[in-house]
Amino acid sequence: MNLYDRDRINRPEVSKATDKLSRLAWLMDSSFRIPGTQLRIGWDGLIGFIPGIGDALGALISSHILTQAAHMGAPKSVLLKMGFNIAADALLGIIPVVGDVSDFVWKANQRNVELLKDYLEQPERTVAHSRFFIGTLGVLVFGVLLFFGMIAFLLMRWLWLSVQGS
Repeated sequence: MNLYDRDRINRPEVSKATDKLSRLAWLMDSSFRIPGTQLRIGWDGLIGFIPGIGDALGALISSHILTQAAHMGAPKSVLLKMGFNIAADALLGIIPVVGDVSDFVWKANQRNVELLKDYLEQPERTVAHSRFFIGTLGVLVFGVLLFFGMIAFLLMRWLWLSVQGS
């Protein structure tokens, strides 16, 4: 079922769905205030403390927002940006201490709900920004792969010349 159809926008259903997703994002990212500070953390940060599966479980729960965005008709560029937010949160979570600190800053679920709301309110602008982000990320990944490929080539060349020179 597509809640957000360009021809038939069902605003009450969309509003109800985004309210539920906002609540889930708040629970996952900001539901607990750390006493004596203004810092907030949610269930995602607490689940992340479970060794081995905590961050994967958090990413699985976070993917519900991504799935709902797809049901609401969000385009691939927006979904890819949301997927990047989830993946970044999960990958940062793997790194001890850094992952725990990132739960105070990154808040992937709240980012994704805001991205979905932006898409529902201003689809053309949000799609353009998401496409730019994905394009930039693609160029960056290509550049990193090219860099490491060049390093590998130069290392192999050096080894080959070292063996030939002996």
